Amino acid sequence: MYRRILVPLEHSAYDQVILAHVRQLAQLCTSSLVLIHVADGWAARNQRSLKLRESEEMRLDREYIEACCASLREDGFETESILAGGDPAGEIVAAADREQCDLIAMAVHGHKGIQDVIYGTTANSVRHRTMVPVLMVRGPVGGPARVVAR
Repeated sequence: MYRRILVPLEHSAYDQVILAHVRQLAQLCTSSLVLIHVADGWAARNQRSLKLRESEEMRLDREYIEACCASLREDGFETESILAGGDPAGEIVAAADREQCDLIAMAVHGHKGIQDVIYGTTANSVRHRTMVPVLMVRGPVGGPARVVAR
């Protein structure tokens, strides 16, 4: 059913939730996986326009997403990785179109009320800006914001 699945990763514990789900789905559908991380620090958002070198944050993010791809490849999945910089929702939507993905699968935090307005903007914006189906898998409430060991 799904030939190519785009999986946005945020370099946090929530990634393991979506990767576990996508492993099963990709195996069932014999899908290839495109992992994307959108670095959103100052250097990442301005790298192209100011012709900046890759920041330490971006280097660590690149290592992380490539390690995730390598782990999936070891298990027999066809994977690619993309490290983008800028507006996360815009980059995710653009990558889904450019990479011809037929599903976007992402973890969501499950915030409520005002927290959803503050923290839930990426998933909400993606679902409103794309015609590609979006699968949202809720991660554990109160999970850590970043992976501690890199």
